[in-house]
Amino acid sequence: MDARQKRATGLALLAAALYALNAPFSKLLLHSVPPAMMAALLYLGAGGGMAAVSLLRRAPRQPLEGGRRYVVGMILLDIIAPISLMAGLSMSSAAHAALLNNFEIVATAVIALSLFGERISGRLWWGIGLVTVSCGILSFEDISSLTFSAGSPLILLACLCWGLENNCTRMLSSGDPLRIVVVKGFGAGAGSLVIALAAGERLESLAVIPAALLLGFFAYGLSILCYVRAQRDLGAAKTGAYYAVAPFVGALLSLVVFRDPPGTAFYLALPVMALGTWFASTDGREAEPEKAPVSPGSTAQ
Repeated sequence: MDARQKRATGLALLAAALYALNAPFSKLLLHSVPPAMMAALLYLGAGGGMAAVSLLRRAPRQPLEGGRRYVVGMILLDIIAPISLMAGLSMSSAAHAALLNNFEIVATAVIALSLFGERISGRLWWGIGLVTVSCGILSFEDISSLTFSAGSPLILLACLCWGLENNCTRMLSSGDPLRIVVVKGFGAGAGSLVIALAAGERLESLAVIPAALLLGFFAYGLSILCYVRAQRDLGAAKTGAYYAVAPFVGALLSLVVFRDPPGTAFYLALPVMALGTWFASTDGREAEPEKAPVSPGSTAQ
């Protein structure tokens, strides 16, 4: 692994650590903020924070290269995904939801292969399979009575949307990463806010807004910025594999914050998920050189 690959790997891991803040602290804020409104505040915090960083940087603005359809797709998916996650999180424990978020690895890798022609190694396939099995286990609240978790399908839907969104963002990653995050933040935040207001969601107190915006700046804004930079050198599938440490950090934070021990399904899924993550993040495949974006379905990437 050369210096460029090591730097990209470090950025992917930093992105994961920052995103790990999302599940436990969003769970806390969801007591006062409805799901769609929460999603809007998180992305607006990301967009606003990155816009401020962009002004302080005073660097020349670079074009957002890669195609308008990928920009639109990225924003639409970033509206659906966080609303689904917040709704699922409101019906699940934070530790459970954090670990279930690893299904994003599966979605990102499979979509990268099937739609964008990115090569997937054998070890990554093993990782994908094990993560899928562990997600199936986590979908049940009580494994002994096979009681299905109502929040799990919504969290899995969020992961599927983010898996596709990761690949759309990959097609834009040759542009300015900071501008990508600003567009994602304001676009998805505004769309989620419209949905929240249309659904009749309101805030009980304005005091929670700064906390939600600050969480969005770190867990979404800075995290996405590091993620996009890592994608340039690692590709979507490989970056997603390294990003898989986020749910484990999030699960640990959730246990510390809520002091609520998870059920049997969590402990059964944890070693399977850990093994799958290890396979996925140690496949040893070097990322392919950056190439021009291609249309979905092409084998060139």
